[in-house]
Amino acid sequence: MQTVTSGSHQVTGFARVPAGWFVMGSAAGQPDEAPEHRVWVDAFELAVDPVTRAEYARFREATGREAPREWDNPRFAAPGLPVVGVSWNDAAVYCLWRSSQGGRPVRLPTEAEWERAARGERGERDYPWGQAIPAWIPNGGRGPLDGPWPVTLGPPNDFGIRGIAANVHEWCADWHARDFYERSPARNPAGPPSGRRRTSRGGSWRHAVTISRVAARSKLDPSFRYTDYGFRMARDV
Repeated sequence: MQTVTSGSHQVTGFARVPAGWFVMGSAAGQPDEAPEHRVWVDAFELAVDPVTRAEYARFREATGREAPREWDNPRFAAPGLPVVGVSWNDAAVYCLWRSSQGGRPVRLPTEAEWERAARGERGERDYPWGQAIPAWIPNGGRGPLDGPWPVTLGPPNDFGIRGIAANVHEWCADWHARDFYERSPARNPAGPPSGRRRTSRGGSWRHAVTISRVAARSKLDPSFRYTDYGFRMARDV
């Protein structure tokens, strides 16, 4: 895990996810999680933490981007919380802006990359930390809560990634199709070429259970802004 400091602002770095095969999806979940299928993902890097409120504030200051939903709500205002209320379109523009600031370009992860990173070395386990909800998850995973928790809460998973599958839904790059797993390519799938909704992964502080199984899928119109939606960045190696 790499962390860099810019002035008084700390920016969390990236963790390397090694190339490899894994079993994507679930036969026991919702219909769009099936069938289980073997997928190869090339090595890539995923941000250790979701983009924070402080990082997004710098983006807004530099670009004049419209505020996310409920930007002024104190529940979402602490700098170390994940930014929420951002649409898929907002997240994509943020990645373009970050890429323009120097260094290697960043982007949203594909669903396959996200699930590979969340599973770590635990194979077909339900959660990034094993088969049970870990003890550090606030309120034992029972929600809804008053708001999201800080991105640095809890230990990293096998690949050095924190908080994945919990706290906030994280936008992914792919369009959603309910039957995509039936026709998904075996190597580096990136979703269907078009669609109406973009995919997301992970849990939500607003839900009755604040952590999601690593195979669970969500989808939303890319223009919608919900206060339990955030994102984390990926980049090529």
